[in-house]
Amino acid sequence: MELKGIHHVSAITANAADNLYFYTKIMGMRLVKKTVNQDAPSMYHLFYADEAGNPGTELTFFEIPRAGATRAGTNSISLTSLRVASDKALQFWQERFMKYGVEQEAILERIGRKSIRFTDAEGQRLMLVSDETNDGVAGGVPQVHDEIPEEFGIIGLGPVTLTVANGELTRHLIEEVLKFRPVATYPSGKDGQRDIVVYSTGEGGTGAELILEERTDLPTERPGRGSVHHVALRAADQEELLQWIDRLTEMNVSHSGFIDRFYFRSVYIKDPNGLTIELATDGPGFDTDEPFETLGESLALPPFLESRREEIERRLTPLDSGQ
Repeated sequence: MELKGIHHVSAITANAADNLYFYTKIMGMRLVKKTVNQDAPSMYHLFYADEAGNPGTELTFFEIPRAGATRAGTNSISLTSLRVASDKALQFWQERFMKYGVEQEAILERIGRKSIRFTDAEGQRLMLVSDETNDGVAGGVPQVHDEIPEEFGIIGLGPVTLTVANGELTRHLIEEVLKFRPVATYPSGKDGQRDIVVYSTGEGGTGAELILEERTDLPTERPGRGSVHHVALRAADQEELLQWIDRLTEMNVSHSGFIDRFYFRSVYIKDPNGLTIELATDGPGFDTDEPFETLGESLALPPFLESRREEIERRLTPLDSGQ
């Protein structure tokens, strides 16, 4: 029983229309599911991914129109990575970001891989990472895009950084409970702060890493637009997920219990520093209720919300998802 890697990252936006434009038109990802937050169906939940919405490629957003600005700090999921196939792809993206006025940093090498840090218009902290030297979890297939050659497209999620005030508490969860293994360390670059630790699971590589940063010099993050709500990790199937739930219970880790999200099955954990971590199955998948060819074009609702469709649609601002 071993987690396979990153499943998805779910973040917060205050403007679904602008968010849709950025991630489909500028980043070239596919909107594979236009749905709602199942726990609060008055808000959109948008899923961007590779062409098929494969697990490990999904960056999702809850729309909270009144969300305030994020005050960055500790006890947060502080950096989300997106994978591209090569170092050459980073050069393409550097030029594309300049064309569209996207705030970016220089191409740097981190953990033996070249990368670019950048932000969207709401300050979402992102990084493109090159798979040039990756020998772990394979990436997906980029969505076809008129302006982005296929060899330069986004192929999935890369390492996700957790920044916490008490590293030992989260280390115990990552290593002892979730069974990630430490594979590298590198200096924080901040005076008096511990080295940053890279953890890996499954086949390893860019699609299977969590990065743990301990910071005692920061306030606690105040989340808002541009912050991350949770990171989800890949369990192979429902049978394995149930085994993980048993393990969490046996190790006295508080959890949500089994939840059926229709497109996948889940369990949620609160780590001791307050981060939300989900374990999610690879299937059934996003083509459960829509054909592959028209994924994301219509508002999709899980069966238990279908009877409320008229009410839900009335509360949502229409969103043109033509891609």
